[in-house]
This record gives sequence, structure tokens and C-alpha cells, in this order.
Amino acid sequence: METKKDIMWRIYLVFAGFLLFGIAICVQIFRIQFVEGDYWRSKADSLTTQIRSIEASRGNICSSDGSLLATSVPIYDVRMDLNADGLTSEVFNKNIDSLSLCLSNLFKDKSRSEYNHDLRQARNGGSRYFLIQKNVHYADLHKLKQFPLFRLGKYKGGLLIDQRNVRELPFKELAQRTIGTMRDIKPVGIEASFDGSLQGASGSRLMQRIAGGVWMPLNDKEEVESKDGNDIITTINVNIQDVAESALGEHLLKNNADHGCVVVMEVETGNIVAIANLSRTPDGSYQENFNYAIAEATEPGSTMKLASLLVGIDDGLIDLNEKIDVGNGLMFYCGQKMEDAHPPKKTKLTVREAFMTSSNVGVSKIITHYYANKQQAFLSKLQSFGLNNKLGLQIEGEGRPHIKNAKDKDWNPCVSLPWTSIGYEVLLSPLQTLTFYNAIANNGRMVKPKFVKEIRYHGQLVKAFPTEIIRDSIVSPSTIAKAHELLESVVDSGTATALKNPNYRVAGKTGTAVINHQKFGYDKNNKTYQASFAGYFPADRPKYSIIAVVYAPSSGVYYGGAVSAPIFKEIADKLFSNEMSLHNELAASDSLNKNIPEAKPGQQNDLNKVLASLKVNALTRNAEATWVSTTGSEEGVVMTERNTHIGAVPNVIGMGIRDAIYLLENSGLNVKASGKGAVKKQSIDPGTKIIKGQKIVIELG
Repeated sequence: METKKDIMWRIYLVFAGFLLFGIAICVQIFRIQFVEGDYWRSKADSLTTQIRSIEASRGNICSSDGSLLATSVPIYDVRMDLNADGLTSEVFNKNIDSLSLCLSNLFKDKSRSEYNHDLRQARNGGSRYFLIQKNVHYADLHKLKQFPLFRLGKYKGGLLIDQRNVRELPFKELAQRTIGTMRDIKPVGIEASFDGSLQGASGSRLMQRIAGGVWMPLNDKEEVESKDGNDIITTINVNIQDVAESALGEHLLKNNADHGCVVVMEVETGNIVAIANLSRTPDGSYQENFNYAIAEATEPGSTMKLASLLVGIDDGLIDLNEKIDVGNGLMFYCGQKMEDAHPPKKTKLTVREAFMTSSNVGVSKIITHYYANKQQAFLSKLQSFGLNNKLGLQIEGEGRPHIKNAKDKDWNPCVSLPWTSIGYEVLLSPLQTLTFYNAIANNGRMVKPKFVKEIRYHGQLVKAFPTEIIRDSIVSPSTIAKAHELLESVVDSGTATALKNPNYRVAGKTGTAVINHQKFGYDKNNKTYQASFAGYFPADRPKYSIIAVVYAPSSGVYYGGAVSAPIFKEIADKLFSNEMSLHNELAASDSLNKNIPEAKPGQQNDLNKVLASLKVNALTRNAEATWVSTTGSEEGVVMTERNTHIGAVPNVIGMGIRDAIYLLENSGLNVKASGKGAVKKQSIDPGTKIIKGQKIVIELG
């Protein structure tokens, strides 16, 4: 009996323990469910649902005529809710085979049977967010929406589409470095500098986390739509950019150069209409991977001679006809040899002759003669031209210019002055040099280079960027007139005579510098050169200023007149042939033979017949050209090919009404004309992409 009682006592004890444990569980359930229920339910919701950001559509970057340079292209991830409320088993089983076949044919990544198996397995597993395909383009998405099941939509067919945007450059590498990118390493270009305007404002959406850690959007009345980013309208002209990039690439390849750059600027506004930077890749081709025109500050060489002479001219010390004894083109400054690239033809040169032949000895001697005892005055005057200050560009990465002071530790009173006068011991980027030359073309007014002219939102103007004046006049008007004379003499009789032509006048300066580049080092026995040309045209009424710089040419030719000036010429020739405003300015020139009739642009065959009947020489640049521009010369009528690109609005300025209407209507445009005579204005700029049936108004006068 004692043993039995002992066993029963133990049983009761265990039972009581379980009873108390059960009561404790019930109490805890009650407390969690009713006392702390709201807290734990909100906690659960916070873990399974979340307000997540909706990416805004990034704004476009456009050329000056509205062509897309950079845009956000939508890319889609396609998923499927295989347990959607409206997707019945009957509908699913009836269409799954057809859907699997369509998906297999479209994406070609799985067979029909594999798609069928995966979709059935996902439905049996209760998948509400099954991935069909990632990175689907719009054209494929449009086809996919017509597939069996998917054509029924989200609720009956289970189709779910997630959109995101990726950045694309429609013109590929054209001005790629200036357009820029929001890369992880260091964002660059317009993309980086105007990121705040381009990115827009993100929205928000309630999302639910489901199996596999995937977030699925929920319908929510509190959803906030994103706001698209603003569009950036640049100053880049796509046609001029293409010409500049092609010319640079061609001559870099021809001279086997390491890299180079070219910039085309509108003289009056400072608008950068083209900027190209190319460097050689290991396979021998050239690509844009660094903005040399903006960022690379090097010793400019002979293009600096203009600034040096302007100091003395503006101070009233130097006269262009003053004679300089250059001897045999060799000079020593405290034992350091300076020599001319070519021995001078005579021992004494005028200042004008020393400049146009780019005599190092001539320029350094005249500057040393007048400023040896007031070196800081010379340097301060150079700095007053703005050459020692950053330009404050709209995009980041500008190289730091540097002109020394006479009190600097590395200033040698015996050597530094003559070498500075010819462009050594000075640092300038190509764009900083061009800005100075552009000021000369602009009659002394220095304007800030501009890359962006407007910010727009859905076509509406948000902000405009007017031309900024850095200095109203860098020197006196009389000094500017002498600068024009010097620069024109370089092309007429100096180191850039290859640019001389009967159609328009060019003014500019060649530059050849031995460079101590961090990439190449400095080797006296194996020198590395930098060839450049900076100038403007037409010289009598400047419209464009251009600088071309070629680094480390290695085909045996390295002078600026032979390496960089041809780049300038190719760009200027094509600009001249395409812009009738340049021709019109020259049409009134008194230098033309008055016996040569004025001829309107038109079809070359027709012009040849008319000129032949009048016994006037027809001087053609391209016998195969259909449409040509015309310019009178002493020898006859010069005909230059007028580009009429397929798909682009042709240039009909200067043409007669019949030719203009024929050309425009054959391009697919609806023409309306007013007035009499030749076409003097067209409502759509030449080179703009054609929209079939678009109305264009031409004004004659």
C-alpha cells in the first residue's frame, strides 16, 4: 500500500505540473492576443510590409536642337502571380501549354516543356510572384502582353510587370565624356553636375515581402507617384560634334598620336557646339575616356606668344614693325639654350615676322628687352587676361591654370621670363587657351564657355543660362586690332599657310611644345611633342573659334601647322559649306570680280548648264555632288557640296523657290512659302530630324 501511495503521489505531482504549465500557456496566449495584440500585429506588419521608394524617371540630356544625347530607357522584369484570384484551374490548364511555347520562342532560354514544368510547379507551390524573365525591352514586352493567359491581365492572367530605367546614349560615343555618367568611381560630365535637376523626385509604394525575400507591390491608396526629372538642353550641335570627332580621330590615326582633343565655340555666346576627346586604346583604336580639353593643363607652347606680345603692345612698349636681331635663331639665357624650330631666313625680323614665323628667339628677346627689370609687371598683366583663373565651368573637373609670380621659389629671374613668354613654365588647359583666343575674336570681350543653355520640365522652361561675361575687355581696342593683324598674318604668310583659301579668311596661331607629361616623362634624346592650333573664322566677322591639340604624335611630323591645323581646316570647311550665314557675310565683299554673276545654291547640273551658257567658269569641289552652295571668286563661281542627309531637314537658305520646295517636299515635309526671291529663313533648323508631314515655313526675300 505504501508503494502504491508513493506512485500515485508522483503521478499527481506530474499532473499538477502539466496543469500549471498549460494554465501558463493559456495566460500567455490571452496576454499576447488581447493585451499586447495591437503591438505584435503592427510588428508583424512592419516585417512583412514596407513603404518602398518608386524610382523617378531621370531627365533627358539633349543637343541644342532637341536630339537626345542621353535618355532613360525603361527595362522590365516580368513576373507572374500563379495564384491570382481570377486565375482558375480550368483557365490555367487550358492555356499553360500555349503560354510555355510562346515564352520559349520569345526568350529562347528554355524549352517549352521546361517552361511548362516550372510554371506548374510554381502554381502548386502557391507562388504569387514567380519570375518569368528579367531585363525585357519594351518591344518584347508588347509581344508578351498578347500571349495566352497574359492577355487576360493582372487579375485573371497573373501578369505582373516591374519597370526600372537604364541610361542609354543614342549617339553612342558622341561627346560621351562631356555628357558624362553617374558611375560609382567618380561621377563625371553633365550627368554629375546636373544630377539634382535630372534625378527628379522619387515616389513611394506599399510593398509586401513574400517567400524568398521578394517584395511584391500592394494596392494602396496612399501611393505617392514619382516626379520625372528635368531635361537638360545643351549647347552641343550633333552635326558639328560628329564632324569634329571624325576629323580628330582621322588625324590622330594618321599621326599615330597618343591622344588629342578639339573644341568648337561660338564666338559671341561662348556656346560649346562641339567638344571631342580621344585617346588610343591597346588595340590601336581611339575612344573617349577622359576630358582632356577641360582637365589636362599643360605647357601650351607657342599659342602663348600672342598673350606675351599683347602685354607689351597694350603697355605701349612694342610696335609690330620694331626690328629684333634673331641672328641664326639660337639664344642662351644663363647657359640654357633656346632655339627656333627653323633657322630664320634673315638675321633681323620685325615683331610681326617673329610672330608669324613663331620665332622663339624673337619673341623671348623682345619681351626680355622690355620686362627684364619689371618681371612681375609682365606676369601681372598676363594674369589680368584671366589666364591664371579657373573658368568656373558648368561641369566639374577643370584643370588648374598656373602663371608664376616673380616671388615664387621656382621663379628664376634669368631664365623664367623668356621661357614663360613662349609658353613654358605655364599651365593652361586647351579650353582655357581657347577662351583667350575667343576673346580676341570677340573684340576683347571674354565670355565664359557654356555647355548647358536651358533646363526644361516636360517642355516648359525652368531655367535659362545666359551668356556670362568674364571681362568686358581684356585689352584696349587698338591692341585687339593689332592682335587680329598678327593672327591673320600667321595664315597669310606664316606657319599656317595651309589654311589659306579663297572662300573665307582664317586667323590663328600654331603651337609646338616639347612636353614633360607624367605619362611620357621627359627624355632629351627622345622628345615628346604637343601640337596645337587655336584660331577663329571667318577672320573679318568671326562666328566660331576652334582649338585642336594633338599629344605625342609619332609619325615623324609634330609641328602644329602640320598636325593640328588640318583638323581646324576640316571642321571649318564643313561648317562653311553647311552654313549659308557664313556665305552671306562674304557675298558683299568688294574684292570679288563684279563681272562674275551671283548664283543661287541649287542642283549642280543645272548650274553647270547656266554658267556654261554665260561662259563663266564653274569651279566644282565635288563633281558628283547633287546639291551645291555657290561663292563668287575672281576665277568664276565656286560650287561646294551642300550636305542633304537622309532623314534630316535640308538647308535651303539662299535657294530659289522651285529648288527649295522640290528638296523639302521630297524629304517628306509640308511646305508653306511667303515672299519673293531667294529663301532667307526656314522655320525648322537644318539637320533637325524629319517628322513626315511636318509643316515647314520658308520666308523669301
